Amino acid sequence: MSIFNNITIVIPALNESLTVKDVILRSKHYSNDIIVVDGHSSDDTIMIAQLLGVKIIYDHQKGKGEAIRTVIPHISREITVFIDADGSHDPDDIPALVQPIIENKADHVSASRLLGGSSELYGGFDECFRLMGSAFITACINHRFKVRISESQNGFRAIRTDVIKSLGLRENITTIEQEMIIKTLKNGYRMAEIPSHEHKRKAGYSKINVRKVAFRYVYSMMKYLYL
Repeated sequence: MSIFNNITIVIPALNESLTVKDVILRSKHYSNDIIVVDGHSSDDTIMIAQLLGVKIIYDHQKGKGEAIRTVIPHISREITVFIDADGSHDPDDIPALVQPIIENKADHVSASRLLGGSSELYGGFDECFRLMGSAFITACINHRFKVRISESQNGFRAIRTDVIKSLGLRENITTIEQEMIIKTLKNGYRMAEIPSHEHKRKAGYSKINVRKVAFRYVYSMMKYLYL
């Protein structure tokens, strides 16, 4: 299988004009079908994407999860790769990310910062809070499905397009990452991971306030795991 002709790369973005160019250009090595899903950016994100000739779809400003749900009907290629626009993910990991799907060893492959390391999660109380929360949710997923994944919150992933279209995703915010994993396992699909280093965001600011959405993460996990 030719990677280039069989994957769509989706880049959710909101005010990432300082980094989105590099992400798009590096992603172009692996696909000629790239979609930027924009949350109505007020900076030059859209202009940059237009100049680089990629597809642009606008979401409804409800969050990253809603952006992902918005783009799904527009994807027709066999494999979908999601990568963040802030430069924290390495597009050169895309071949390794899709390889288990190509080899028919997995249906959904998540990049793992726990296996590949992170330059972002260290040192402060917020980072400690994020790591503890992520570890708790991942442990619950592992216990429920008798699997051993190392993390459940990374936005860098590859998934068979027919699988993501079958999951009935509902989350509007970043809780969609764990929803995708839970529903993949709940529906009997195969989950896998690869190591991938998370780089410190090169510019801009995070759109997530973990303290404000912590309850939503736990509620989402309980709902999809046990209800």
